[in-house]
Amino acid sequence: MRTAHVITRLIIGGAQENTLFNVDDQHHLFNDQVCLITGPGAGPEGSLERQARQRGLNLIVLPELIRSLNPLQDFLALRAIRRTLAQFQPQIVHTHSSKAGILGRLAAHQLKIPAVHTIHGAAFHFGQPAPLHFAYRQAEKLAARWCSHFISVCDAMTRQYVQAGIAPVEKFTTIYSGMDVDRFLQPAVPRHEIRRRLNLKEDDIVFGKVGRLFNLKGHNYLIESAAAVAAAMPHARFLLVGDGSLRQTYQNRIQQLGLTDRFVFTGLVPPEQVSEFIHAMDIVVHTSDWEGLPRVVPQGLLAGKPVVAFDIDGTPEVCIEGVTGCLVPHRNTSLLASAMIRLGRDSELRKALGNRGRELFTQQFRHEYMTARIREVYQMVLNR
Repeated sequence: MRTAHVITRLIIGGAQENTLFNVDDQHHLFNDQVCLITGPGAGPEGSLERQARQRGLNLIVLPELIRSLNPLQDFLALRAIRRTLAQFQPQIVHTHSSKAGILGRLAAHQLKIPAVHTIHGAAFHFGQPAPLHFAYRQAEKLAARWCSHFISVCDAMTRQYVQAGIAPVEKFTTIYSGMDVDRFLQPAVPRHEIRRRLNLKEDDIVFGKVGRLFNLKGHNYLIESAAAVAAAMPHARFLLVGDGSLRQTYQNRIQQLGLTDRFVFTGLVPPEQVSEFIHAMDIVVHTSDWEGLPRVVPQGLLAGKPVVAFDIDGTPEVCIEGVTGCLVPHRNTSLLASAMIRLGRDSELRKALGNRGRELFTQQFRHEYMTARIREVYQMVLNR
C-alpha cells in the first residue's frame, strides 16, 4: 500500500505522536510505502522530526506549511502539498489536524486521489472566537466533500461532526489513538527513582497532569483547586509534566497561592519518558477545556493510576465514573478538588480504579492494533 500522511506540524503532542506511530507501523510492520508531509515544527512544545528521521521514515518538511492563517501562504502551502503528492503518487492520502486536513484533502481531490481524515480533536471547538468557529465549521463542511472517510479518535468526535452537519454517520469509523502500551504497563525506571529525582517523598500523594502549558489545556483549573487539596492533605504534591509559553504565568499564580513548595515542573519531556513520570504519580488529573480523546487518560490507566477529569468530549469513554476514575463537570474547580481529595485519601479505591482501567483498555490502545484497523479503512476506501 502506498500512503501519504499530511499534518500541519510534527510537534510533541497527541495527534502528532498518534500519526508518527501510524506511519512507523506502516513502514516497519506492514512494509507499506509511506511518506509524512509536514510543516516546520520548531517551538517550545518540542519536535518529533528527529525521532521520525531516526526511525528511517520518509519525512518531507514543507516550509510553506505554517500553522497561522494567511491566504497567500496557504495558497503556497496548497501548491507545495499538491506538488509533493504528485511526485510521490500515493494510492491514498491520510490527513491530520485542522489546516493540513483542509489543504491536504483539497490537494488530494485536485489530483483525484482518495483521502481519509482523522479527527484528533474538532477543528471548531470550545474557546474559539465566534467568527473563527464558524469559519472552521464551514471549511470542514467543504472539505468533507473531498474526503472518502473519517477516522474519529472517539465516538464523541463523530457525534460532534454529525450534529454539525459535516457528514453522515456512516462516513465515520472510531479508532482509538495508538501508543506504546508496554511502556506504561511496566516502567523503564522505578517509581522511587523518578520520585527521588523530583524531590518527591514516598509518602507524598502526587497529583499529576501531562500537557503543554498553553491556553485551553486547563492547568489553571488544577492550580485553583490545589489550595483546597493542599489544605485537606498535608502530603499532597502536584506534578506538571510538559512546558510551554504559560509556565511563568502559572508559577506566578502558584506563588500567589502560597503553594510553590507543593508544585514540581518537569519542563519539556520526550514522549518516550512520559510513562516514567506517570508511574511516579498516584492520580492523573486531566482538565483541558477541549480535546478529542486525551492520550494521558488511557496512559494513566495503563500505568494503573485512576483519573480525575472533566466530563468533556471523548474523556468519559475511558474515564468511566466509578469504574476507572472520577468525572467532574467542566470548569467546576470545587468538585474537582473534592474528587481529588476523595481519591487522595483512599488508596484502595485508587488501586481498584487503576487496575480496572488496565483490564479494559490495554489491547485497544496498542499502536499496532490502531494501525491495523486504519489500514482496513484504507482498503475499504480503495475497494470502492
